Amino acid sequence: MEKVMDQDQFELYEKIQSLKEQVTHLNIEYWNLYTGFDTFEFWVLLLLWFIAPLIILYFFIDRRKMFLLGFYGFNIHVWFGYQDSAGDRFGLWGYPYELVPFLSGNISLDATLVPVAFMLVYQWTLNHHKNFYLYSFILSLVLAFLFKPIITAHHFFELNKGVTYFHLLLGYCAVFLFSKFITNIFLKMQKNQS
Repeated sequence: MEKVMDQDQFELYEKIQSLKEQVTHLNIEYWNLYTGFDTFEFWVLLLLWFIAPLIILYFFIDRRKMFLLGFYGFNIHVWFGYQDSAGDRFGLWGYPYELVPFLSGNISLDATLVPVAFMLVYQWTLNHHKNFYLYSFILSLVLAFLFKPIITAHHFFELNKGVTYFHLLLGYCAVFLFSKFITNIFLKMQKNQS
């Protein structure tokens, strides 16, 4: 039997959709005023945080392990993107400058900088037989306690509602651990198939 929305549910749903649309238009207006193509901040986001990590990855990725590293990096990208988007939507943190105005969170950090950094650490630990968890934790420390404070000082990132850099560290650790767990499951399934 097909469920039909009652009038109250439909009206609330329509109100939510309308508010989402208004927020999107407001974000685009804000972006045009403060982060458009004619701003220094846009070019920092595009060149340093989005394009530069991809160029570095192109030259330094171990092509023999490219699919494994790409799968792991994609996991980092997806889970970090969800986490970042949720934190942004709940007002726990925010990005005064964004590469793309209609997506929640910061696409340049989520899509390239953070995943590439974790991919290269994973690659290094594989190639040098080092402890993945230790070096990923060290990278998380660097991101949470060095990188984020620097970009906060330059107003590319803002913490709100009592969130601290320690909370960010926990988030980075959760993402890299979960991403490695998913990667390990797929590696095990592949090995069992062979």
